[in-house]
Amino acid sequence: MPKTKDKNKAAEHLPEIEIFKDYIRRKGLRFTPEREIIVREIFEIHDHFDVDELYLRLRNKGKKLSKASIYRTLPLLIDCGLIQEVYHEDGHMHYEHVYGHEPHAHVRCLECRKVEEFTDQRIKEIEEHISKEFGYRLTGLRFELLGYCPDCLKKQYLS
Repeated sequence: MPKTKDKNKAAEHLPEIEIFKDYIRRKGLRFTPEREIIVREIFEIHDHFDVDELYLRLRNKGKKLSKASIYRTLPLLIDCGLIQEVYHEDGHMHYEHVYGHEPHAHVRCLECRKVEEFTDQRIKEIEEHISKEFGYRLTGLRFELLGYCPDCLKKQYLS
């Protein structure tokens, strides 16, 4: 029975793997087992992550990959449109997978560091307009609003 579950799990990520394989081949690079492991793990994460978190997840699963392999793979995943940089915090860039998701942005509390996502049709319209006007092939969007969440504002006024 576990074999069936594993097959379903592999099939679950097939579109992302195929997109990445095609991209890698077009770039004249090899689709290595290490790159596949990294892509599969990223698409099991349903939240923002940084390199250290990804590395620890892989280590905890017995995958012995170097951080260098992760750092070399992330820009490729960004360029082919599967993930994007989200925000920089505590000296680390955080990422999220975006394939199959609507364009969205983030609002982040400067006090408690809570991050909330929001969508707005205007984000997609701006992306399309800028791409068309300047002729860019956009690979991602990093739109972040910074401020203080309602809970932290209450604490500030109570202090």
